[in-house]
Amino acid sequence: MSDFFRALGKQIKLLRERAGMTQKELGNQVGYTEAMIGSVERGKRTPQPELLDAADKLLNAGGLLSIAKDDVQQAKAKARVRHPAWFRDYAGLEAEAVELHDYSTLLIPGLLQTEAHARALYEMRQPLLSEEVIEIRVSARLARQEILTRWPRAMFSWVIDESVLRRPLGGWAIHSEQLRRLLEVGQTRGMVVQILPLDRTEHAGMGGSFKLLTPKGRPQTGYIEVQTSSRLITDQDEVRIMNARYGTLRAQALTPHESLSLIEKMLGER
Repeated sequence: MSDFFRALGKQIKLLRERAGMTQKELGNQVGYTEAMIGSVERGKRTPQPELLDAADKLLNAGGLLSIAKDDVQQAKAKARVRHPAWFRDYAGLEAEAVELHDYSTLLIPGLLQTEAHARALYEMRQPLLSEEVIEIRVSARLARQEILTRWPRAMFSWVIDESVLRRPLGGWAIHSEQLRRLLEVGQTRGMVVQILPLDRTEHAGMGGSFKLLTPKGRPQTGYIEVQTSSRLITDQDEVRIMNARYGTLRAQALTPHESLSLIEKMLGER
């Protein structure tokens, strides 16, 4: 799958350069950021069908890019089976989500992880994973992130404990890139990143991390995981309680603007 996306990304880059456009110029016209266009051209992000169609017209590709849409969909389907068995049910719902909210107390949420950060996490996993499995898992995690570029865009929000941002997993070079990724997401329309600071004397999330997602045309669902066990929560009374808890966490967290300022301050500390 990664070889296919790299080849497709090279085609997009070649056509863009022939058209005399920068990544930023192309991104502005198709609704992507400059960084996202760069990731697509390097084969690190999955190009959405809408991007392929728009780029095909803008770059006068004559159908070369649009014709790849079916192959992209097939590659995405294969990627979905590469998740651990205990995670697959959630991954399927996440791909359909029109609304997703995430409280994280230990890790950068998977949808926001850079490739280097994700790889570092899998490399330190115990018991050790083989290099082949690491590559499969990293590829699958990055493929999940395509939901962030889909249009119409789902509603996203994340509340992340400050302790997560203070732990430079993988080393400072990887961590600083990850912090900059959080800044990029937090500055994107329709996405909200909030940091729950360490100095709070009240904390509604001491029970651990959880997610709330709403698949298209279906009721909101909760999700929790511990170690290699997971649980989808469909009981609406439980989901209602999780919703109330998440609302309190957002109220206890820094505002989105304050959160981005804190991340910028962390980056300036090195």
